[in-house]
Amino acid sequence: MAGCVTVNGAQCRVPAFVMGKGDSIEVFIDEEKFLYEKKPQDIDFVLTQKDVVYEDDYLIVVNKPAFLPAEETIVEGRKNLHGCVVDYLWAKNPSLRNPPYAGIMHRLDRETSGSILFTKQRSVNKRISEMFQTHEIKKVYRAVAECVRGKRSPGKSGEFIVEEYIGRISPKSSGCKMGIVPESRGGQYSHTRFVVVQEKDGLCYVDCHLKTGRTHQIRLHLSLENMPICGDELYGGSKGFSELGNRIMLHSMYLEFEHPVTGQLVKAQSPLPSPLFGELS
Repeated sequence: MAGCVTVNGAQCRVPAFVMGKGDSIEVFIDEEKFLYEKKPQDIDFVLTQKDVVYEDDYLIVVNKPAFLPAEETIVEGRKNLHGCVVDYLWAKNPSLRNPPYAGIMHRLDRETSGSILFTKQRSVNKRISEMFQTHEIKKVYRAVAECVRGKRSPGKSGEFIVEEYIGRISPKSSGCKMGIVPESRGGQYSHTRFVVVQEKDGLCYVDCHLKTGRTHQIRLHLSLENMPICGDELYGGSKGFSELGNRIMLHSMYLEFEHPVTGQLVKAQSPLPSPLFGELS
C-alpha cells in the first residue's frame, strides 16, 4: 500500500494483485527505516521500589513513566516496562536460574503514565483476565483537556457520560485511530464517566472512570465532546506542555479490585507525575 512494489516496472498498490507467468517483481526498501520503530523520546528506565505501587506474592502494580512502551515491540532490545518488571523481580531474587514470571494483564499507550498491573504467578491469570473483561477492576485516569473549544464547558465539579460504539477507522497499514463505528459494522460499546475536578486557564482537569476498556477510549470520548486531551494531536489536541516533552496528558491514576486469592480490596494509586496534572481529587 506504500507504493514500494512494482510489477513489470509499474507501481502496484493492490494487495491481492494476480500475478502472471514471467511477471517481474521489485520491492524497494529503505534500509534505514526497515523494522525501525524506536522513537527518540524513549526513556532509559530502571524499575525500583519507589515505582512499585502494590506488590505481594501474586501481583505487582507499578507506576509506568511516559515515553516507555508497556511491552516488547518488533525492535529487538527496545526498552519496555515488562522487561523492567522482570529485571526488578530477578534483582530481588538473584538466585533464580531463569527469568521470573511477569504476566501482562492490560496495557497503556507509550505516552500514558501510571498504574499498570502484572501477575507474578500464572495461577491468578484466569481470574484477573476475567475481572478485566467483566469490568470488576475499577480504573480511574486523570486527563488534562482543552475545555474552551466546543459545546461543553462543564465547570468545576461538572460530570458527564459518553457512550458510543467505536472501532478502528484507520487502515491497518497506518497508526491506529479510533472513531464511531456502528455495532452492525463491528463497533464495540464504550462507556466513560467523566468528572471535571478543576478548571483553570482554559484547561479542564478531568477524572475519567472507565466502565469499558476499549483502545483509545478516553482519548476519543473527550475528543467527541470537543475536549481533546492536551498533546493528543491524533484526536484534535494541541501540543502538550513542553517541559513534559509535549506528551499526551493522560495518567492511569487508580486501580481498585478484589484480590483474586485473598478477597481483600486492593487500592493501587499512582501519584500524579507533575503539578501540571492538577491536584488529586
